Amino acid sequence: MKDFKQLQVWQKAHSLSLAIYRATINFPKEEIYRLTSQLRRSVSSISANIAEGCGRGSDADFGRFLFIAMGSACESECHLLLARDLTFLNQTKHAEMETALVEVKRILAALIGKVSVPRNNLRSQKEHQADC
Repeated sequence: MKDFKQLQVWQKAHSLSLAIYRATINFPKEEIYRLTSQLRRSVSSISANIAEGCGRGSDADFGRFLFIAMGSACESECHLLLARDLTFLNQTKHAEMETALVEVKRILAALIGKVSVPRNNLRSQKEHQADC
């Protein structure tokens, strides 16, 4: 079992979650159960899946949860774009968060590359990773 709090990717994902929670406080109240909730859930899912993967017994399980975290990162990126385009986030705030999210995705991709994954999933997972 790994200590997820020691992983740089978890630390950065957690910091991003905090920043997004703070930024979404100012979203319109009618969005509380829509975009606000979706963005908060998707971004917090990144660090939560990293943590859950660390608690699993094998590198294969850890790798699977890293891929789930990557999916949540892609979802968060989409929600951030929507928030920007709806002018809930200004360009500067969006750029800051997008930069942080791209960094999380970069580190996640590197970590995924280091974790052994089942041979039959290797090709499809790498192709999927390149698409995001």
